[in-house]
Amino acid sequence: MMRRLALLATILVTIPLAACQDDAAPSSVTPLSNGPPPVILISIDGFRPDYLHRGDTPTLDHLAETGVSGAMRPAFPSVTFPNHTTLVTGLTPDHHGIVSNTMRDPAIPGETFSVGKRTGLNDPRWWAGSEPVWITAEAHGLRTATMFWPGSEVPFHGLRPHDWRAFDPQVTPQERVDQVLAWFRRPGNARPAFTTLYFDGVDHAGHKYGPDSAAVRRAARKVDDAIGALVAGLGDEGVTPDLIIVSDHGMTAISPKRVIPLTDLAPADDMEIVTSGAYAGLDPRPGHEHALATALARPHAHVQCWPKSRIPARFAYGQNPRVPAFLCLAQTGWMLTAPGAHPPSGGTHGYDNADPAMAALFIGHGPAFASDKTIPEFDNVDIYPLTMELLGLMPLPDDGTVTPFAPYLRGVYANF
Repeated sequence: MMRRLALLATILVTIPLAACQDDAAPSSVTPLSNGPPPVILISIDGFRPDYLHRGDTPTLDHLAETGVSGAMRPAFPSVTFPNHTTLVTGLTPDHHGIVSNTMRDPAIPGETFSVGKRTGLNDPRWWAGSEPVWITAEAHGLRTATMFWPGSEVPFHGLRPHDWRAFDPQVTPQERVDQVLAWFRRPGNARPAFTTLYFDGVDHAGHKYGPDSAAVRRAARKVDDAIGALVAGLGDEGVTPDLIIVSDHGMTAISPKRVIPLTDLAPADDMEIVTSGAYAGLDPRPGHEHALATALARPHAHVQCWPKSRIPARFAYGQNPRVPAFLCLAQTGWMLTAPGAHPPSGGTHGYDNADPAMAALFIGHGPAFASDKTIPEFDNVDIYPLTMELLGLMPLPDDGTVTPFAPYLRGVYANF
């Protein structure tokens, strides 16, 4: 406890130098010899906005209170890889092509992209539908660094981040921060202009024990300590970055008492299960198209199914060829299970992205952001154009807008 209090005291000294400036005042930042302050995009996987202000996250609480914060609506489906890709491209999953954590593609026959099985994740063919921030930045001469991020290990048109690490879940939050700080200990323009930093422990704890568990609170404290060390270490190097701290989705409790076997919806012989859980993606077996469509069209308790052409427009989902022929979406807290699946417990996500339980975290802090402001809920496609604005780059065509941030930026960004 004493160490955490000492760390917070350090943060209170280092952070307000930027946070307490007059909104119109220019900031005196010297992380790069020319250009805007560096941008660090931090993702805390599975971190719900209401995990703040519970006594576990003094660093994040302070950053929120002296910056801009609020809830952010994830893209559908509210799972990790689609949303991390949306955050760095500004495109919905339908448009960037990472439509699920598990997916198939008619153009890549016989192969499956699977986060759980670690197959296809670094194959550029799956990622070719979009270009992430770090690639555009590198192409324009800005140095970038990725301390983990889905897709950051993949080459795009022969380009990669200047510095990157292959994902290793055994690397602790503090070790991840130590690597970022090592990049910023370089002189002047050798420091990255854009950096990503990814933490997965809160999500893992939420899946195993549920969102209201002591394990989630412990994981949140560990990440908060690491971010506090990052802020203090950057201060020691004279770096005042623009921090964009986000999560990809929320989390809700599940139970073996809230289970819907997919074979209750249709006979096993009629369908191929591409993915299951909070939502299911189903393809008909050859010759069983009508039978599967008829079975899924019947009313079913706690779940709704659509052919991909009739998925409600608000999900912005169903046009990509990688989306299976049918989508079934469970009521929040219920699970769609494949034959032989273990009874679910703990927590999960992937539900309706408008459900408050799926909401994601947003904190903006640094020279570009106002202080002590709460932003109304916005869509996470907007993070990409905001990031590009802060980097001084023209965004590629995307589905987002910087408009939600206009009242909450200052200095040269207040009049964009």
